[in-house]
Amino acid sequence: MSCGCDKTKLFNSGVLVDRMPGAILPPQAEWEAKKNGYVVIECPQRIPCNPCATSCPTGAVVPFTDINDVPTIDYSKCTGCALCVAKCPGLACFVIDLTYSADKAVIKLPYELVPVPAKGDTVKCLDRTGNVVSEGEVSMVSEPLKDQTIVVSVVIPKDKVHEIRAIKAVG
Repeated sequence: MSCGCDKTKLFNSGVLVDRMPGAILPPQAEWEAKKNGYVVIECPQRIPCNPCATSCPTGAVVPFTDINDVPTIDYSKCTGCALCVAKCPGLACFVIDLTYSADKAVIKLPYELVPVPAKGDTVKCLDRTGNVVSEGEVSMVSEPLKDQTIVVSVVIPKDKVHEIRAIKAVG
């Protein structure tokens, strides 16, 4: 099955490039008003993986017909809970809340490194290739599944929501 994307860049570098099919973005008007945000899933390949769908308590990540399906989202059901963020083995799910302030947003990201940042810490915000694009402030650290999988919520510049995909603890 062809996705119509530049697979050479994806497969040779391992990095998902911006605006590739499979990067699911919420409807803009609803996204800007949705308290707690919406999930964004950047998962362009058909692979046997469905934890995002099986972990979603509301059915917002639509159950797969085939284990190889790419995720689809029913945004009318998404609560921004970030359970899919914690469950995704590919680190392809995150939640973005655009309602924080006029110029700031909150991004909820999976975090698998040590040390784990704490609330109030400043972190480096990275793009898909690991380049620093901004700094952010940790607003919350949670373990939604109580399985040692950490989700870090970071206040970031709103104009960077399409760039920031990871964080690096400072210090």
